[in-house]
Amino acid sequence: MNILRSTTLAIAFATAMLATGAFARDVSMADGAVNFSTPDSWLAIMETQGDPEAHVFQVPDPSPTGKTSLARVTVTVKRVDDVSGFNQYRSEATAKAMELPGYKVAARLPEPNSNIYTAQENGTTFSYTEHYWLKNGHAIQLRCMRPSETQAGADWKADFDKGCNALAAQLK
Repeated sequence: MNILRSTTLAIAFATAMLATGAFARDVSMADGAVNFSTPDSWLAIMETQGDPEAHVFQVPDPSPTGKTSLARVTVTVKRVDDVSGFNQYRSEATAKAMELPGYKVAARLPEPNSNIYTAQENGTTFSYTEHYWLKNGHAIQLRCMRPSETQAGADWKADFDKGCNALAAQLK
């Protein structure tokens, strides 16, 4: 294969990988007890250390909706002693969610240890999906929130949900 063709193929491959967000950012939390990767298109916007530890990622919405409503994914890890501690953590987080303005349980039934609901943020309705796991003495919360309606359309919402589900699969 000649150098021009090799270079052209390499550029095409790199462009395709960037367009699909296939490259990943590796994240390690709780002194290496929890590890996952996120698409490079997700922007790390906040990180806390200690217990609990949290990482927050913005999932850019390219439409005008994205200028006023921040779609984001948060992973929070807290050390717990046992299942009782995990259940308490999950119950407290659920109680906080229920206090959000406009909180409403979604019609679709969630998986075990999950919550699906909508709530208001700055006058905009957001869709929330939360998952909880107990792993290696840590309670893990994955919270994905995006505007319920966006000018980016159904494909963007489907991509957001797909990314959230892929992260959930890693954290299980």
